[in-house]
Amino acid sequence: MEAKMDLMLYPIVLPIAVGLLCLAMPRRVKGIVERTALIVSITIFGLTVFLFSQKPLHWMWDANRFLRLDNLSGFVLLAVGLFGFLIVLYSIVFMRDKIYSNIYYAYLLCTIGIASGIVLANDLVLLAVFWGLSGLTLYLMIGIAGAGASAAAKKALVIVGGADSLMILGIAIVWFLMGSFTIDRISLPVVGLLPVIAFLCLAIAAFAKVGAMPFHSWIPETAEKSSIAVTAFLPASLDKLLGIYLLARITMDLFIMDKTLGLLLMIVGSLTIVAAVMMALVQNDLKRLLGYLVVAGAGYMVLGLGTGTPAGIAGGLFYLLNSAIWTACLFLSAGAVEDRANTTDLERLGGWGPVMPITFVVCLVSGLAISGIPPFNGFVSKWMIYQGLIELGRGGDGLWFVWLVAAMFGSALTLACIIRLIHATFLGQVARMPDEVRDANSEVSPSMWLPMIVLAGLCVVFGVFAYAVPLKHLIIPAVPGVSYLGFWSPGLATLLIVVGVLAGVVIYFVGRASNVKESEAFIGGELLREGMRVSGVDFYRTIRDFGLFGNAYKGAERSLFDIYDLGGRFLFYFVQGLRRIHSGILPTYLSWMLVGFTVLLFVFMG
Repeated sequence: MEAKMDLMLYPIVLPIAVGLLCLAMPRRVKGIVERTALIVSITIFGLTVFLFSQKPLHWMWDANRFLRLDNLSGFVLLAVGLFGFLIVLYSIVFMRDKIYSNIYYAYLLCTIGIASGIVLANDLVLLAVFWGLSGLTLYLMIGIAGAGASAAAKKALVIVGGADSLMILGIAIVWFLMGSFTIDRISLPVVGLLPVIAFLCLAIAAFAKVGAMPFHSWIPETAEKSSIAVTAFLPASLDKLLGIYLLARITMDLFIMDKTLGLLLMIVGSLTIVAAVMMALVQNDLKRLLGYLVVAGAGYMVLGLGTGTPAGIAGGLFYLLNSAIWTACLFLSAGAVEDRANTTDLERLGGWGPVMPITFVVCLVSGLAISGIPPFNGFVSKWMIYQGLIELGRGGDGLWFVWLVAAMFGSALTLACIIRLIHATFLGQVARMPDEVRDANSEVSPSMWLPMIVLAGLCVVFGVFAYAVPLKHLIIPAVPGVSYLGFWSPGLATLLIVVGVLAGVVIYFVGRASNVKESEAFIGGELLREGMRVSGVDFYRTIRDFGLFGNAYKGAERSLFDIYDLGGRFLFYFVQGLRRIHSGILPTYLSWMLVGFTVLLFVFMG
């Protein structure tokens, strides 16, 4: 047993040590670095599978528990290992021509180790240390893509790092109230001002990590400016796993929740869902559109945890796992398209479906999953969140219907975004681009499409066999008290869907004419100019013409909802005010000294 406990150190120490070693290697041995990263990622994934089968475990030193593996941390650690391996496998070809590939693999391995430390930490101080290091590697990985990504990296560091400082304050308050840093020994009732402040500080750290509003703006910018592989690994999967893991840990273990804080979480979740998908509707860059869908997914998870019901919490955690799967798959699909088209501008894409059939299919599957279409995993997790909201209403919550409508409305708009994405990228008319841009007329290499197929397959398996595989072994053990009442039974529905699709295929081929003449669309004999091509980006542009929505979009374009830009403006005007006070005139300084002395006199003599 002691040997098994010591194994908990390996997912932390091994990738960090190898990552630091990769930093010292010269560029000419990047092939060795790639193979080393792949071997380490496979090893870590195997270790996480083994450790998951051995939980619960504790690792002790000087009688203080520092590491712990339970049902919640076990499935998150397993997901960290899986996504780390898939991203490394994908990156072998995607990063083949990048001059910073060695640094990328070094940071990637260090990030895997740091994430494992966050998940396994049973001490709040140790958790804070790993949490801060994850913010540092986030900054470094975003910034390696070049000058264009440096601003996005700085924005992510300021937002996430600022929230990390609040996390330290929250941990200090918890220690002051409980006298312990050990997570499994803390159960703090949220009664009084200090416990509320501690909860909010820790929750804000989780919100910033996962991208819940108003701490969301770094994710779309990172998605647009940084490397696809970085975005698929960090905001799309790993940071989402870590942020919701922290939020689940503080709501289920550290604090005894009340209805007021649950209401706060549901408000944040609902606003994040609706606002993010509304922004995704009008994006013209493929990666930025997916970035807003990542933000919307964070809203569903926060909403599920905010219900406080077993079904809602289980749905939120299941949505966490599923969301990491399909968003990573969508970003990897976008990376495959970018690898062939050298662009992610939806205006310049189109007609890539026949050229890249595997990428098209996996993108379609993951898109249907994120939209909540049965029989994919997204439908099951959203169904569970809906059930949690209904249970909340049965318990007397008068606003449950508002949260339910927001969640379902967001799901419908997500489907609209996916329809727009699929049409603009893979269907429709082929964009007239230079030959050097359409430099390939084939699918990407197997090392790129294999991770996408695995993730798309998980979207199907975790939907059709939701209760036999992920819920039974991963989610329900972490959330005691879950009832199967009202759960969707996927077997018959999946069979009917398959029969319907097969019937449609048979009818199509039976009724198809033997000789079909294919010709271009008739446009009156005129030449179709590039400006007349229906690219798909204008599907929902008229939504900007509605008064309320139009004003909201204009405000978003002026960064009125961006906490980073708002903070920068406040700091600018604050400094301008200080400049007026510090005029360099000696009598003015003497006056301020006299005022300060008078205030201190009243305070201490008072």
